[in-house]
Amino acid sequence: MKLTSCLTQQGPRAAVITEDEKSLVMLDLPIQDLFQQENWLENTKKFVSDTLSSRRPPCIVSMEEAVLLPPIPMPQKIACVGLNYADHAAETGDSIPDAPVIFNKFPTALAKNGDIIQIPAVSDKIDYEAELVVVIGRAGRNIPATEALDYVAGYCCGNDVSARDWQMRPPARQWFIGKTFDGFAPIGPWIVTPDEIPDPHTLEIEMRLNGQVMQHSNTNQFIFSIPTLIEWISQVCTLVPGDLIFTGTPPGVGMGRNPQIFLKDGDVCEVEIAKIGTLRNPFKR
Repeated sequence: MKLTSCLTQQGPRAAVITEDEKSLVMLDLPIQDLFQQENWLENTKKFVSDTLSSRRPPCIVSMEEAVLLPPIPMPQKIACVGLNYADHAAETGDSIPDAPVIFNKFPTALAKNGDIIQIPAVSDKIDYEAELVVVIGRAGRNIPATEALDYVAGYCCGNDVSARDWQMRPPARQWFIGKTFDGFAPIGPWIVTPDEIPDPHTLEIEMRLNGQVMQHSNTNQFIFSIPTLIEWISQVCTLVPGDLIFTGTPPGVGMGRNPQIFLKDGDVCEVEIAKIGTLRNPFKR
């Protein structure tokens, strides 16, 4: 099942995208509240099936009429993992970490599929990073890895856009400040529920810049698995429904190339992940 969020007169509301991707079945609650409902996945599937079979308006809305938001429009936390592919660590000159490297982005960095991402006037080294994003569906603290996937509501594509000149500025690296400019966390095109992705560690992931493949790998190359990441982060803070975890990027980033490649006005980034879809965002100076 594919989920997203739409803006309505009542505020953000969850919606299910139909199989033909032409319509939405609207739900009367925000997506974070949906995740907290008992048996939400099974009940939502039944509601969608009943709604489509009866063709009852106004629950069904065309994609053209809907005012789409990021699938999670107001996450409390956006946690990100650095250096989670060994070959990406090598291209940056870093050693393979023995524990997850965690940083975060502000919610104001969030953007949706199709949004134009503004290249900041104060940076000349904007980079792309294709990533699988985990959406948390249950609240938890000190979550054991053996139970961690039970806390996942779904998966989507993400682009960990990075201002490398800010991130690497001396005298000390500042990953957070270089990665949290407005619009630097596009996600989408929707959330795919875990029943359609029983193993998130076997997914092909690709980043295309103006149609040219720049990154291509598979999540089976993770250094730290999704359960390990959830266990690690939840030792520090309580994860709540709607929290996002960017799981790291494979090799091929612009900073690691010779010569280096950075995003410019008019560029288009596409992040495609198997079983999920394609996140597409143009960039503008």
